[in-house]
Amino acid sequence: MLNDFWRQLKSGTDIRGVASEGVPGQSVNLTDEAVVKIAGAYVLWLMEKTGKQAGQLTVAVGRDSRISGPRIAEAVTRTLVDSGIAVLDCGLASTPSMFMTTVDLACDGAVQVTASHHPFNRNGLKFFTRQGGLEGCDIETILSCAQDGRAPQKMDGGSVQKVDYMHSYAKRLREIICSAVMAPDYAHPLAGFKIVVDAGNGAGGFYATEVLEPLGADISGSQFLEPDGMFPNHVPNPEDETAMHAVCQAVQHAKADLGVIFDTDVDRGGAVDANGKEINRNRLVAMAAAIALEDNDGGTIVTDSITSSGLKDFIEKELGGKHCRFKRGYKNVINKALELNAAGINCPLAIETSGHAAMRENYFLDDGAYLCTKIIIKMAQLRQQGKKLEDMIAGLQEPAESREIRLRITQSDFKACGNHILDRLLAYAEKQSGWQIAPDSAEGVRVSFEKGEGDGWFLLRLSVHDPIMPLNIESDIEGGVDKILSKVAAFLKTCDGLDTSAL
Repeated sequence: MLNDFWRQLKSGTDIRGVASEGVPGQSVNLTDEAVVKIAGAYVLWLMEKTGKQAGQLTVAVGRDSRISGPRIAEAVTRTLVDSGIAVLDCGLASTPSMFMTTVDLACDGAVQVTASHHPFNRNGLKFFTRQGGLEGCDIETILSCAQDGRAPQKMDGGSVQKVDYMHSYAKRLREIICSAVMAPDYAHPLAGFKIVVDAGNGAGGFYATEVLEPLGADISGSQFLEPDGMFPNHVPNPEDETAMHAVCQAVQHAKADLGVIFDTDVDRGGAVDANGKEINRNRLVAMAAAIALEDNDGGTIVTDSITSSGLKDFIEKELGGKHCRFKRGYKNVINKALELNAAGINCPLAIETSGHAAMRENYFLDDGAYLCTKIIIKMAQLRQQGKKLEDMIAGLQEPAESREIRLRITQSDFKACGNHILDRLLAYAEKQSGWQIAPDSAEGVRVSFEKGEGDGWFLLRLSVHDPIMPLNIESDIEGGVDKILSKVAAFLKTCDGLDTSAL
């Protein structure tokens, strides 16, 4: 069992903590001492996983632009080298590129120092093998090992080699675009396109200067490409309203053909069409699904649980595919897709509405740059046919209204309390006239309502890590969200242990 200190560092399939001073009430817990113990525990885990001694291992280390990144990456590197491991120091890098070092450079493992879109004072660690990112149980094993003080034996023979792997990673993306577009000027398939990139001062600036510009794209109008771990302009997060507004404005101001935006470590992406309209959340899922199903007739698209009814209709009726709703969490949807493929079910895409998109053709790696690359390829192909990118999702019916309300659980055992509320809600819903319980809800309770009763749906679920119950509501009519909310609020206000003030 993890004690309170080590348990606070576990965040699903990542390790995250406070790494820098600067936020009142948040003291640093991702110290050098903690990082060294965690890195040592990873060495022991990797030795057991691979069956190799430490001196036979090669591990790549990278980081995003956070201010604590160099400190933590140095502590990780030092620990690995002291264990006899050959370290490839990749410096500033995207998280997907760190996985790709296990493919292209035959690394036994990789470590990325990142905390995704979290504030500047936080940081963390993501671990990879050739099989992909670690599972939550692996992270718990590593933290338990660190807690117990188990560490690899110090050995001579460790080394550090600086590697500019991002150059190779960018080259691969360029080659993918060239071969897919097959432009008359093969080496410049994006000539005549203006594309705005918003990197949010994270690690994604390379996409403008090393992928798009060499292929002939006009990247003027791009913004926040320089790494700055204080994130002075906006949160690097495609889900954030301010961030999306910034890139939409940039696209309109530049009169660009497309805009793309990344989170800090580039494992998530979003886009903006030439009209300045977001290709995000359900629209992003729809576009990715349309691309993935082009060579996979009848294929299954795995999404998280909060996707809209209109999206399901689009995938199944417009695209001829199948839609599998599953649990929130990018690792959950990826694992479900892997499970389906292993069972012989054609599943080319796993995607979460947050912007995590993993395609089978790309190792089921959630890679924002790869997703945006596929969108840009499709844009160029459609222009050759006299069509526009937004034509791909013209048949997507979008809700008239949507809302998310996050309800705080006040009891200490929040999981038990939340599950009890969900059990009660399910029993309550079964007795209500006009409440249609979704047969395919993989988590929480999802209920739909016909016209006149709200013309939409709600989903109440329990957050995996936090004492929060998110309530998502969508409706196809104006005023429908309030109508649905009033129905479910009547039940929620009877629940002990739930702060309903947000209702």
